[in-house]
Amino acid sequence: MNSIISVQHVFKSVTDSSGTLDILRDIDFALLPRETVAIVGASGSGKSTLLSIMAGLDTPTRGTVRLAGQDMFAIDEDARAQLRAQKIGFVFQSFQLLANLSALENVMLPLELANRRDARKAAAEMLVRVGLGERLGHYPKVLSGGEQQRVALARAFVVQPSLLLADEPTGSLDFATGEKVMELMFELNREQGTTLVLVTHDSAIATRCERRITIEAGRVLA
Repeated sequence: MNSIISVQHVFKSVTDSSGTLDILRDIDFALLPRETVAIVGASGSGKSTLLSIMAGLDTPTRGTVRLAGQDMFAIDEDARAQLRAQKIGFVFQSFQLLANLSALENVMLPLELANRRDARKAAAEMLVRVGLGERLGHYPKVLSGGEQQRVALARAFVVQPSLLLADEPTGSLDFATGEKVMELMFELNREQGTTLVLVTHDSAIATRCERRITIEAGRVLA
C-alpha cells in the first residue's frame, strides 16, 4: 500500500546570534492511509515543529515531505496551500476558531475556500454529527472549551481530508471533556478513513493509536 505521507530525512535548524540550534535531525518515516499515529516526546523535543513541516507550514533545512506522492517543497507556497486545503485537516490545542464567525460559518470556511456549493449544508450536517446541531448560530465566546474543540473537529473533518494533524487536541480541556473529544476524533477517523496524527503528552491517548513515534532531542527513537 502506498503511503499517504512520507517524511524523508528531514532536518530543521535555526540560527541566531547565539549560534545554531538543531531542532530536528534526520527524521524519516512513512504513514499509511487510515493509520492512527501518536507523536510523543518531552516539551522542546521538536514534535510541533515536525507537525508544522508535515503540513507544509514550515520548511525543513534539509529533506522533504511527500504528501500523496507530491514533494511539498518542490512547489511554491500557493500550490502548497492548495494541496494543504485538499488533503489536510488541522486541530489545535487553542481551537483557532474565528471569533467573528458563528460555529456554522467557521465550519463552512474551508468548504467555501474550496468553492464547494454545498458548503452550508455540509457544514450543518457535520456540526450535527459532532453533537452541535443546536449551536449552529452560536459564536465561539458563548461555547464551552469542549464545544469549541468539537467545532474545530467539524471544521477539520468536513473537507474529508486524507490526513488530519492534531497538536495537543485535549490540552486545553478537562479530563472528561477531553475523553469525549478524543472518542469523537477516533470515530470520525474510522468513518472517513483519514490518517490521524496526534502530537500528545498524554500516554493514554498515545496508547489508543496503532503506532507511536517518539521524538527525543530532535531524533526518532528506534
